[in-house]
Amino acid sequence: MRSLRFLLTAALLGLALPSAHAGLFDDDEARARIEKLRTDVNDLIADAGKRADALSRNQLDFTNQIDAVKADIAKLRGQLEVLSYELDSAQKRQKDFYVDLDNRLRKMEQAAIQAAEQQKAAAAAQPAVDPVAETRDYEAALTSFKAAKYKDAAGNFQNFIATYPKSALLPSAHYWAAASLKQLRDFKGAAESFGKFVELWPADAKAADALLAESDCLEDAGDKKGARKVLESLLAQYPGSNAAQTAKLRLKKK
Repeated sequence: MRSLRFLLTAALLGLALPSAHAGLFDDDEARARIEKLRTDVNDLIADAGKRADALSRNQLDFTNQIDAVKADIAKLRGQLEVLSYELDSAQKRQKDFYVDLDNRLRKMEQAAIQAAEQQKAAAAAQPAVDPVAETRDYEAALTSFKAAKYKDAAGNFQNFIATYPKSALLPSAHYWAAASLKQLRDFKGAAESFGKFVELWPADAKAADALLAESDCLEDAGDKKGARKVLESLLAQYPGSNAAQTAKLRLKKK
């Protein structure tokens, strides 16, 4: 704009010079200079207009860009608020979950403590087992079996099992109770008892014999298929036992 002002001033001076100094320049030269000056001024004005238009467009673009940035910022702020809300909600849910979990664990711990105390109290309330009476009752039941009093033996062994549930003689009591039922020809009950004996004490020395006896009872009860299946189980579980050899011979005959 300073250049434009300068050129306009020069143009005015140029217009005045021909009048003040008419003797120095002829008319043609003065006209030429004036025309050139007018052209330069017009060009400068046109260029200034173009620059003004460009500046106006740039300002408009800049304004649009600023508006776009503001819109993006507003959008990001909205997303940030949503994320912040979701984060707060998730933290609240997590806190509620841990509080609920802690309450559940406390209740479970209290229930476990109460159960342990009840078991302890029940154990304390139970009278101590008299080892002498335990041995005496077992021998009495076994004596009944040896004397072929199988009904008495079965009842005595059942009473022993109920009275001494933690006795070291419990496996033998179950075995001889089953044997007593077999002698009483209660083959179904005997088979179930022998099967339960093997299920509870598979490592007992009499387990193989119990399976063989179970097969005998099933055979006598008319369940030949079940008897064969027990013999096959005997061979699979106790292949090196004497009972397994007997089972092998019986399977060959079937």
